[in-house]
Amino acid sequence: MSKFTAGDKAPMFEGVNQNGKKVSLNDFKGKKLILYFYPKDNTPGCTAEACNLNDNYEMWIKKGYEIVGVSPDNEKSHLKFIDKFGLKFNLIADTENKILEAYFAWGEKSMYGKKYMGVLRSTYVINENGIIEAVFDKVDTNNHTKQIIGALNI
Repeated sequence: MSKFTAGDKAPMFEGVNQNGKKVSLNDFKGKKLILYFYPKDNTPGCTAEACNLNDNYEMWIKKGYEIVGVSPDNEKSHLKFIDKFGLKFNLIADTENKILEAYFAWGEKSMYGKKYMGVLRSTYVINENGIIEAVFDKVDTNNHTKQIIGALNI
């Protein structure tokens, strides 16, 4: 569960995208950003979430938002995921979980009674000044765009 709430300053981050290019929070100064954290490329929930955001990408751009996904997968995995589904936005390869940890998106999970560490699916909407506008800890992967629009009243 997120330790950040609306009004908090977003933590600085820097990572590499699917093409090995550095991407940081500074790249989005003056822009709004949907920064989402997901467990794994090419899995059902993660694919549904990415495709839902991607299907609405032009609308997000018109409203002044950029989208960036973050997972522990490597650049090669991200590139295949982007190519397979025609994703129009960057995916950051956070193989060392540094960004995930900074945003409290890495933590203890449980499946079939077993506890393990993994990605806690979440989304942060960050405004032009680097301030968090909204946090989503319970992501509706199939309807994430609608979920964000409803929360922000846009």
